[in-house]
Amino acid sequence: MQKVAFHNLGCKVNAYEMELMQQNFADSGYEIVPFSEKADIYIVNTCTVTNIADRKSRQMLHRAKTLNPEAAVVAAGCYVETDREGALKDDSIDLIVGNKDKKDIVRLVEEYMSEYKGSAGQEEVYGVTAGDRPVYGSPVFRSLTRLTDHTRAYIKIQDGCDQYCSYCIIPYSRGHVVSRDEDETVSEIRGLVAKGCREFVITGIHLSSYGLDRPYNIAAKDGEYNNEALIDIIRKVAAIEGVQRIRLGSLEPRIITHDFLRAMSGIEAFCPHFHLSLQSGSNEVLKRMNRRYDVDEYYEKVQLIRKYFEHPAITTDVIVGFPGETGEEFNETRSFLDKVNFYETHIFAYSRRRGTAADRMPGQLTQKQKSVRSAILMEDSSKRSKSFREYYKDSLTEVLIEEEAVVEGSPYLVGYNKEYVRFAVDKGDNDAKDMTGIIIPCRVLDFIGDEMLHAVTEGL
Repeated sequence: MQKVAFHNLGCKVNAYEMELMQQNFADSGYEIVPFSEKADIYIVNTCTVTNIADRKSRQMLHRAKTLNPEAAVVAAGCYVETDREGALKDDSIDLIVGNKDKKDIVRLVEEYMSEYKGSAGQEEVYGVTAGDRPVYGSPVFRSLTRLTDHTRAYIKIQDGCDQYCSYCIIPYSRGHVVSRDEDETVSEIRGLVAKGCREFVITGIHLSSYGLDRPYNIAAKDGEYNNEALIDIIRKVAAIEGVQRIRLGSLEPRIITHDFLRAMSGIEAFCPHFHLSLQSGSNEVLKRMNRRYDVDEYYEKVQLIRKYFEHPAITTDVIVGFPGETGEEFNETRSFLDKVNFYETHIFAYSRRRGTAADRMPGQLTQKQKSVRSAILMEDSSKRSKSFREYYKDSLTEVLIEEEAVVEGSPYLVGYNKEYVRFAVDKGDNDAKDMTGIIIPCRVLDFIGDEMLHAVTEGL
């Protein structure tokens, strides 16, 4: 039995696609082993969102070839879509597989192993073009039937992006928007529920564009989205017996409307955890980024969310040190982050991407400038995050148990509430029971460690 090892880099969509690739190899009779072990085939699911992601992708490919020089090393995904020439010149890579061909990776690897490995044609390349994305409902999507996490699963319902933000290479690596068929999504989730999964994260490369490629979609105005399509699929997922929680991936502010929030607040399984892309709190920077909103509109959407949900978790991404970012513009971002009072803020130092508009912009900041500003925002974010968690002290909440783990030297049941706050719950009378996948009502006590809260079961 041949051994195959995987390493994943990047986003939740990549994580979902890696699970599918693992599943396909396992179903074809291969043994899945840790990446650190000697294998016959190594597959690195690459990322290209930043220059650092490119570098990490190359490092893992080189590490694979070092682990077993005789193995077939496969570079899959976004990095090889955007730097085909570099990948072809890399001696550590034996086979390239683009995003749209991940679904056929077993066949492609087997073709390579039987026809090309060790021959003069071993640089044969498969499926490296982005931009020729399939149409709505195409077979680019495949369904998970196996689970590595037995309580939560990522479900990809959308691929591609047509936004072309000035800093982003992803439209070139993922191609145009394509949406998944609703019935296929529902069927996949039903199968995973039967295997014990209880929480589902609905995700995509640009989730807010879900449905915009549908034949019957009424064309949205510039910068608007078809939130009816997203509402419809979420309602159908919520109607599946056994689905206890539904989360959403990253959203654009303009998909947040009264209709959307009214619908979500009426779905019991919906988790009020909104990841709203921001990128900058300065209107001038947002214009240079080609983002399609300003800070006033963004803040209006946040306030709208808080009208429908009592204590929603609102998280975001921010790019620090965008070309031309002045000290004043940075301070505008810092002030705006405090004004919104995010639960968590993911801070990224701007990374130049060849082929994007921002790469050609004047006023590129030094790495030192970006590092100093990043550190300031991360410290601010840590304080806000702790404050958000403190809200739950001495209160009641419900925790979906994901695992048993040792925390501060003692065994606990560990999981998250709907707002994605992590808890360590006393095992109590449940010491002999497997509580994984069960939602437990809890009374929250205090912090245990830096980021986790301690809780005890209440009325179970």
